[in-house]
Amino acid sequence: MIIKKIFIILSIVTILAQALFIMPAATPAFAGDSRQTQAPGRSFLPPMIEIVHSFGASTGLYNFLFPASKSWVDGLGRLAMVGVGLLLLYLAIARQFEPLLLVPIGFGAILANIPLSGISDPGGILYYIYIIGIKTGVFPLLVFMGVGAMTDFGPMLANPKTAILGAAAQIGIFTTLIGALVLTEIVPGIHFDLFDASAIGIIGGADGPTAIFLSSQMSPRLLGSIAVAAYSYMALVPLIQPPIMRALTTADERRIRMTQMRHVGKIEKIVFPLLAVGLCMFLLPSAVPLIGFFMFGNLMRECGVVERLSKTTQNSLINIVTILLGVGVGSQLSSAQFLNFATLGILFLGAVAFSIGTAFGVIMAKIINIFSNTKINPLIGSAGVSAVPMAARVSQKVGMDADPQNMLLMHAMGPNVAGVIGSTVAAGVLLTLQTIAG
Repeated sequence: MIIKKIFIILSIVTILAQALFIMPAATPAFAGDSRQTQAPGRSFLPPMIEIVHSFGASTGLYNFLFPASKSWVDGLGRLAMVGVGLLLLYLAIARQFEPLLLVPIGFGAILANIPLSGISDPGGILYYIYIIGIKTGVFPLLVFMGVGAMTDFGPMLANPKTAILGAAAQIGIFTTLIGALVLTEIVPGIHFDLFDASAIGIIGGADGPTAIFLSSQMSPRLLGSIAVAAYSYMALVPLIQPPIMRALTTADERRIRMTQMRHVGKIEKIVFPLLAVGLCMFLLPSAVPLIGFFMFGNLMRECGVVERLSKTTQNSLINIVTILLGVGVGSQLSSAQFLNFATLGILFLGAVAFSIGTAFGVIMAKIINIFSNTKINPLIGSAGVSAVPMAARVSQKVGMDADPQNMLLMHAMGPNVAGVIGSTVAAGVLLTLQTIAG
């Protein structure tokens, strides 16, 4: 009640100031006559109490505290999500956790939770960014093309064994799919069907564009939560992965030095994207949109005859799309969509998926070492989750903590780019299952 009284007092002061300094006073026709005469073509203001009430009800602060729906989700829930947006901005700016992703996502979350702004409602700009670019899958595919133009498959082609590490890291996708179905059975308030579980599982690939594309096709209602979870865990790679990597390796294993990679020629690099699209064409057509755009971008990079297109794709195009994609994803961080049991379940399962993928990549590297004379540093197996190039940088950092002279970055890029291909193949498999089940 005190807050409401404060609102009324502030509203009265504002209206009186407007009446004294802005609006001409309405005077009665005759002195001493308490009635006001309405001039032709003009109308008086509504009663003062209505003006005060309308003014107070139109403020954001009032709607945070007293939402029209009487639900805390639409009131204090919105304020809490503004806090989440500020937290993402803090992580991006102060801690420099993937600022290219978290700055637009965080700011988009703040804008989407401002009451009465309408910015993310039908007709608002964030609504159209989401519908046109994200729900249709256009932005993820354009980002994939840009990532392909920036990707060098040389490390993977130089040491094909690293591709196995990228494949092993995708186990997290399918274990999480099963976990989502189990969660539905044991937790009241959470209802994930097979399509929902498939879209959630892809978070384990730590590949934002793939997660957005797959969820837009299989589970549009969960797209916002899945996209936020995928990009959040990608940004938190430096925090999540190192403890898992250290727990699964010994100090001696972390100090393993890998041999110099062989040179990969231009012809190999040109043939590989064509071969990848060819195999996808014959074996897994449902993955063609992702694989096709990814390999098209890489072909522009490697062929050497469209340098201008390649540079545009690597810079201007992907930067513009990243801004719009991030703001669009942030617009899905509204309190109504985010503050529910399903979202909490998705965040939990995403963390599990990411951890399992990291662990299986490291374990597979250790298994390969048992049967191979040429040892692989198990740390590079964690890069198979495909968070390019963050996961490879983490492998390098953890390796240098054990041996400052051990350079693992280029070796880690092998499973890193293999993980991108692995996650897209996994998405294609899940889309095929959707077609069969549907």
